[in-house]
Amino acid sequence: MSDPTTDKPDELAGTEQPFVQHLMELRDRMIRVVIAIGVAAGLLAIWPGPAVLFDLLAAPLVATLPAGASLIATSVISPFLVPLKILLMAAFMLALPVVLYQVWAFVAPGLYTHEKKLVMPLVVSSTLLFFVGVAFCYFFVFGQVFKFIQSFAPKSIVAAPDIEAYLGFVLSMFLAFGMAFEVPIAVVVLARMNIVSIEKLKNFRGYFIVLAFVVAAIVTPPDVVSQLALAIPMCILYEVGIWAAQIFIKHTQAPDDDAEAAKP
Repeated sequence: MSDPTTDKPDELAGTEQPFVQHLMELRDRMIRVVIAIGVAAGLLAIWPGPAVLFDLLAAPLVATLPAGASLIATSVISPFLVPLKILLMAAFMLALPVVLYQVWAFVAPGLYTHEKKLVMPLVVSSTLLFFVGVAFCYFFVFGQVFKFIQSFAPKSIVAAPDIEAYLGFVLSMFLAFGMAFEVPIAVVVLARMNIVSIEKLKNFRGYFIVLAFVVAAIVTPPDVVSQLALAIPMCILYEVGIWAAQIFIKHTQAPDDDAEAAKP
């Protein structure tokens, strides 16, 4: 007698494509990504321009410098390269929806319906959370950290940070806070893929708090303000991730899982 589970047709049957065709599709989508970033960079170069973008990025630091102090360039080409790097970074973030759409369109044909219900919300939410983390770092953390650092500067020292060093610091902080705000996504993925159960995630809560403060101490400057500003949101977002994981597991089950869950 035939097994009904094996007789059930696979919704992905017949959708396989040759490897060369996959490579061609990947090439085409990468070209679209490059074009999108290039268009975004062109628009930003016209308005507001690389110099204005740099001034916006440097505003939190400049606001805390002593009167008459400013950032300096210790390299001959730094006044050109640093604004250009900031322009490309801003262009990538502006084109990020197009980038994520191309990634989604490339992998979607190989996913089941219940998997598509999981991937698209995670892509959108992870993007939003990354932007929220960067915005939180720029609008809140930078101002507090720079004020704290300047309060310790001796009167005999004239603060004149180098623009390349400042750009490196900003990028590392943006990356740290952007990735830290992805904690709910990591929790949801671990729970949905049955790598870790919801109950184990709840039991790990105390260890995660310690882990959050250790990570904050490593990736942020050695000041209490930035460490607390990173560790506390991570702990809150961990709880949000546990709550979101329960919802995702309920609404993204495969049809066979739903049938099993409905059995007495």
